[in-house]
Amino acid sequence: MQPKPTGRYIDGTLGAGGHSAAILEASAPGGEILGFDLDPQALALAQERLAEFGARVHIRQASYSTMREEAAQLGWQSVDGILLDFGVSSMQLDTPDRGFSFLQDGPLDMRFGPQATQSAADLVNTLDEAELAEIIYLYGEERNSRRIARVIVHHRPIHRTKELADLIQSAVGRKERIHPGTRTFQALRIAVNKELETIETVIPIAASLLKPGGRLAIISFHSLEDRLVKEYFRRESTDCICPPRQPICTCNHKASLRELNRKPIEADEFEKQANSRARSAKLRIAEKL
Repeated sequence: MQPKPTGRYIDGTLGAGGHSAAILEASAPGGEILGFDLDPQALALAQERLAEFGARVHIRQASYSTMREEAAQLGWQSVDGILLDFGVSSMQLDTPDRGFSFLQDGPLDMRFGPQATQSAADLVNTLDEAELAEIIYLYGEERNSRRIARVIVHHRPIHRTKELADLIQSAVGRKERIHPGTRTFQALRIAVNKELETIETVIPIAASLLKPGGRLAIISFHSLEDRLVKEYFRRESTDCICPPRQPICTCNHKASLRELNRKPIEADEFEKQANSRARSAKLRIAEKL
């Protein structure tokens, strides 16, 4: 991110404020940050954690897709760096009432914030078998999606996380290190919060907000997210996006970004041992031309 004392930064996924605190410390004494989160619980924690930075912090309970409008409200026409950390936070996973985890029993909810109209229970109990199987296959990359959807439909209604996790395990058994419900829970969370659609919307917005030399750093946690980031960075790092066999360029596309790492940065073995949830994280960084 290369924080500097006069810099303006956006943390699109504020969480408990850990990344923002690090950026503010590195950009002292004058760097500012605009942070977004939909989760009221996360915002309360972030406000407490970042209180020491005073007026250098601007927090919004809103989607990161509104960052252009919110930045303009502060008089920021462009920024020096933007961080996006996709996926569910540890705090959400560790709160049973949020319904994100199959490790603790709770209501089958999975909404990031109160603005989401449908919960995971709504999807599980109202979608037909084919629609449910498609969500589990596309968003969870689960090869047993049809069998899982069939069992879910047969046992509806389902309202608790443990109830769903036990059903999935009974349907497919446990042959891998990870719990057999992992991919289905991921798929439902992505569908409930429309995560991939929001990611596709926000990456171009974020890139357009950067000053020349500004950096966009994105952490993703599964292949579907990482693929969207990689494809956008590759496309915007080249002067021509015409089909490979086309002899003459007709697209007039000009590169707007420089991809700083073609291979994503991942946690080393030491960090994975200390923090197992870092094992699937991938960091990609691009710089505005």
